[in-house]
Amino acid sequence: MKTTFDTLLVSEVAPHIVQIMLNRPDAANAFNTKMAHDLVEMFEQLTTDIEDFRVVILTGSGDRAFCAGGDLKERNGMTDAAWQAQHLIYERMVRAIMACPLPVIGAINGAAYGGGCELVSALDFAYASDTAKFAQTEVKLGIIPGAGGTQNLPRAIGKARAMELILTGKPFSAAEAYEWGLINAVYPGDKLRDAVLETASTIAANGPIATRQSKQAIYRGMQMSVMDGIAFEIEAYNRTIPSQDRREGVLAFNEKRRPNFTGK
Repeated sequence: MKTTFDTLLVSEVAPHIVQIMLNRPDAANAFNTKMAHDLVEMFEQLTTDIEDFRVVILTGSGDRAFCAGGDLKERNGMTDAAWQAQHLIYERMVRAIMACPLPVIGAINGAAYGGGCELVSALDFAYASDTAKFAQTEVKLGIIPGAGGTQNLPRAIGKARAMELILTGKPFSAAEAYEWGLINAVYPGDKLRDAVLETASTIAANGPIATRQSKQAIYRGMQMSVMDGIAFEIEAYNRTIPSQDRREGVLAFNEKRRPNFTGK
C-alpha cells in the first residue's frame, strides 16, 4: 500500500490503526487539487487493499487548523470550466472517505471551515480540541457546500440547526459542536490525540469483520425504512457467522481470555 504523499502524512500509530494527517500547515491544511487526489488515492486503497488496518484516524498537522476547506488561492482566477473540473475531484474525495469500509475517526485539532467542516460531518465520528472552531462559510463566497455539507450536517445536528449555520455561515465552537451532536467529545488540545487513539485501539481490538459489517448496517439502514433496515442488518449479521473471528470470540469468552481476532 502506498503511504507516501505530497500533502498527507500517513503512519501506523498503533497496531491496526492508520493515521492520515492533512499536511499543508502553511495553508491551514486547506485542500487543493493535489491533496484531493492524494486523499482519493489513499482512501480508495483502504477500500480495495485493507491489509491489516482496522481503524482510520483523520487529523490535521499543527494545532491551528484541521482543514480550512478548499484553497481559495489556488481557485483565484479559475475559469468556470476549471472550477467545475476541480470540484469533480473534491466530490470524488468525499465519496471515497464516506465509502471507506473501515471506521474513520476525526481528531479535529483546530479550525474546520467550509470544506473542512464538511469533512468532519462526513466522518463516522470525531473528537475535537477545546479550541476547535467550525463553520460552513460557502454562502459568504457566493457558493454552497458542495462536498456533502447540505446532506451530512443536517443528518448530524438536525435540519433547523444546519439550515441556520449553512445560510448564515456563522462559526460555532467545539462546545456547541458537541452539544449539537457533530462532535462526540471535546478535549484539551494536548489530550486530543491520546483520547482518539484510545478509542481507536478499543475498536481495533474488536472483531474487524463485525466492525465493518456494523458500519455498513448503520449507514445503509439509515437510508431505508426500519423494516428494510432490519432485513439489511440480518444480512450483515449473517456475514459474521461463518468467520473464524466469530468462533474465536465465543471460545475466548468461554476460556475467559482476550480474543485474538484475525479478520478472517
